[in-house]
Amino acid sequence: MKASFPTATALILGLALVLPSVAKAAELKVLAGGSIAGPLNELKAQFERDSGHKLTIHFDSTPNLIKAVTSDAPFDLGVVPVDVFKDAAAKARFVPGPTIDIARVGYGVAVRAGAAKPDISSPDALKQTLIKAQSIATLPASAAGAYVLSVFERLGIGEAMKAKIKVQATPAEIPQAVAKGEAELGVFLTNVLIAPGVELAGSFPAELQQELLFTAAVAQVSKEADAAKALITFLRSPAATAVIKAKGMNPG
Repeated sequence: MKASFPTATALILGLALVLPSVAKAAELKVLAGGSIAGPLNELKAQFERDSGHKLTIHFDSTPNLIKAVTSDAPFDLGVVPVDVFKDAAAKARFVPGPTIDIARVGYGVAVRAGAAKPDISSPDALKQTLIKAQSIATLPASAAGAYVLSVFERLGIGEAMKAKIKVQATPAEIPQAVAKGEAELGVFLTNVLIAPGVELAGSFPAELQQELLFTAAVAQVSKEADAAKALITFLRSPAATAVIKAKGMNPG
């Protein structure tokens, strides 16, 4: 019995030294803009494999993301349209300081694959194309959709477009509606419009173009701040930026 005691003690001490060095795998709850789903869904597996952490990503529109951020539901970080941080109550739920820019993308118009591509090379050409279109798929209840509506107003056709808009519930449904023939045009972020069954007619003319920025920050209430920071660092890595580019977005 006496001989076994030092052995057991040594084993316990050895475990005490080893266990703290094993990184604790975190389960991160991520809130993200629906239009960045393509890159994040592809990068999720790589981050989980390399880090050991697990991700649960909830994609949604800007108004719904603001509601989620300001609710009592816990989350660890956001990779969201910068418009979320324009809401004071939402901004207060993140760690103070600058956010980290992840990706940005501009706006364009898509048609059904094989259809003639309309002229959208100038503001007037875009205006005429929109006026002639029978129907337009977009997502008004989002930061990107709000900008699309503002462009309609700038072109002086805001009221005329209301009857033509086929409202979609998610970004992914916009190109699907065009591919199915349920809408003649899809008007939204260009990365969303790069999808099966549709072809990008082109980007908005320079005078009307604007990029939507997706930016990241850690939640104040996160109990996994280090893991959340590791995810943000990963999203800025060369491997991640290559995927972001491949999905039709510009990194940072």
